[in-house]
Amino acid sequence: MEKLQKMISEKSVVIFSKNSCCMSHTIKTLFLDFGVNPTIYELDEIKRGKEIEQALAQLGCSPTVPVVFIGGQLVGGANQVMSLHLNRSLVPMLKRVGALWL
Repeated sequence: MEKLQKMISEKSVVIFSKNSCCMSHTIKTLFLDFGVNPTIYELDEIKRGKEIEQALAQLGCSPTVPVVFIGGQLVGGANQVMSLHLNRSLVPMLKRVGALWL
C-alpha cells in the first residue's frame, strides 16, 4: 500500500490501466485528447502489477482498472471520470492540479 501511495502522489494525474481493457483505453484517450500528460501504469505489464491491483481493490476500486487519481485523490473508474466530464467538472479539476492550461 505504501508503494501505491508513492506512485499516486508523484504526479498530478495517475491512471492505472491494463492494455487488454477497452475502458482503460477510452479513459487514457480522453485525457490525452485534453492535452494532459498522465502517468500511466499498465498493470498487466509492470513488475508487481498484481500487488498494485490488490492494493487498489483494498481502496475500494471495483473494477480495479481503469482507476484515475487527480492531485493524489482517488477520482474513480471510467464511470466516475465520464460523469465528471459530462457535468463539466473534470477540466476545472485538471486545471486546479496544474495538469491542464486551457
